[in-house]
Amino acid sequence: MTSIEAPTHPSSPAAIRASHLSKTVEDSSGPLTILHNISLLVPAGESLSIVGASGSGKSTLLSLLAGLDTPTQGEVWLCGQNLFALTEDQRAAHRARHVGFVFQSFQLIAHLSALENVMLPLELRGDREARSKATELLNRVGLGQRLGHRPAMLSGGEQQRVALARAFVVRPDILMADEPTGSLDHATGQVIMDLMFELNSENGTTLILVTHDLGIAQRCRSQIRIGAGVVSG
Repeated sequence: MTSIEAPTHPSSPAAIRASHLSKTVEDSSGPLTILHNISLLVPAGESLSIVGASGSGKSTLLSLLAGLDTPTQGEVWLCGQNLFALTEDQRAAHRARHVGFVFQSFQLIAHLSALENVMLPLELRGDREARSKATELLNRVGLGQRLGHRPAMLSGGEQQRVALARAFVVRPDILMADEPTGSLDHATGQVIMDLMFELNSENGTTLILVTHDLGIAQRCRSQIRIGAGVVSG
């Protein structure tokens, strides 16, 4: 289950443990608190949805859990490492070893083919089997006939399949997905979510999913809701 009151130092197997996270920024009217004193525990292999309205702070929380953003206060332990005890470059390296991402906007590289987009994270690791592994996973998501197509030649649903393959090809310990169906029609979104949960189950990955869709959220084993920067179970 997910705990919203967890101790700071990891004492049991956990993919992510966050303690007393807060995030405050300055705007034209003064300090603005986006998140306030959030603690949570995500056990390894768990599937957790973070639900909230637009502007509730859920994407900011995901960014903090990944170490893409830094908190005003608090700690995040990801796969046994205190993220904010690391430099920015060290955080990026730790994230690359353990985390895969799927975003609403796909974030594919426009001048690369579907195959090249999926090969890229493997090539960055020096994997000599990058082509065969990427081809296998693109076949798994139904794009075996589209390997040479660039993103502009693919539909939104096909682009998100490429993004899924790219995220899973490195077999991450944790998959973080931020509104992965937000740019898709309902039917296509359902197909993408089916694929995501199938791949997640096959790989034993910890899944953290940000969504405003309660139907999608309920497919995860645990859910938390965020509103006005505060989390409730």
